[in-house]
Amino acid sequence: MVRATGRYCIDLEHTCLTWIDPEKAIVRRCAEYKPGTACRKDAYREMDFCIDREEFTRPDDPLPMSNVSWRDAKLLCELADKRLCTTDEWTFACEGPKHLPYPYGYKRDSTRCNIDRQDLLDKGRLIDHRRPVSEFPQCLSPFGVHNMTGNVGEWTHIPNAPPPFRSGGKGGWWGPLRNRCRALTGGHDEFFRQVQIGFRCCK
Repeated sequence: MVRATGRYCIDLEHTCLTWIDPEKAIVRRCAEYKPGTACRKDAYREMDFCIDREEFTRPDDPLPMSNVSWRDAKLLCELADKRLCTTDEWTFACEGPKHLPYPYGYKRDSTRCNIDRQDLLDKGRLIDHRRPVSEFPQCLSPFGVHNMTGNVGEWTHIPNAPPPFRSGGKGGWWGPLRNRCRALTGGHDEFFRQVQIGFRCCK
């Protein structure tokens, strides 16, 4: 595990300088964000926790575990004497103390992480483009956490949310998605599972 400690901004917006996708696109990707951010003095929270460096894998399987529900992910973390990361913990581990929009900086780089694949479907079914957790060694957050954007989306726990919607997806997967630290996918309940969704644990 990796320790993440420092000040986290609860309410933060990044300014995109150049967009990849048109304004009316369902999902818009930013090619480059304006450096720096603004955070109100009263919007900071001190953070200190540990997070898995890698996405959760099964023994002897180099691919991140996927097709797992939020509830199963929660149980697997607890069996390992850990827990699911909260949404804020996951975000802070991804963006670091400088609140980077992407774990590696302000410019989107499709070569650093398993993102922006265009060949997504085969006969109407999603193609499994998971890659071993050892790949993409440059896909690192400021704390040294690996593959926080792309490869598989990751379940997190939304504190104070009512069941069965305590489940939040972070990081995106291998498709042409937002794939940035702050974005949150909601709306999937705690029983939802698909091949592009995995998780990692915190403690």
